[in-house]
Amino acid sequence: MLSPKRTKYRKFHRGRMRGKATRNTTVTFGEYGLQALEPSWITSRQIEATRRTITRYTKRGGKIWIKIFPDKSVTARAAESRMGSGKGAVDYWVATVKPGTVLFEISGVSQETAKAALSLAAYKLPIKTKFINKE
Repeated sequence: MLSPKRTKYRKFHRGRMRGKATRNTTVTFGEYGLQALEPSWITSRQIEATRRTITRYTKRGGKIWIKIFPDKSVTARAAESRMGSGKGAVDYWVATVKPGTVLFEISGVSQETAKAALSLAAYKLPIKTKFINKE
């Protein structure tokens, strides 16, 4: 799973996901991309499952770029523990995604293959997405 080597702070506030993405909104490296249409947290497990799906469908042909990275820690309290006694331990890592963010890019395969691979990959994500081309 993806996680940062080190961070300035171990535990984050939850924050908000208002507005649209201003950065990472176009296909830059590959030819085709998968763009988010909703705001959400994408976990490192979901990113890995999506990456595997794309890799398997393309039979390791072409090149894949993962444009998001899970750099925010999410904490969870131990089961059946009482209230109080501080914030819970880090449970997993998430990438904060806003509408318009390009999640994955792919090149070196035909458009039909890329579209099929990214549509299968979209099932692994908790948000609505759309297939985009490089302009």
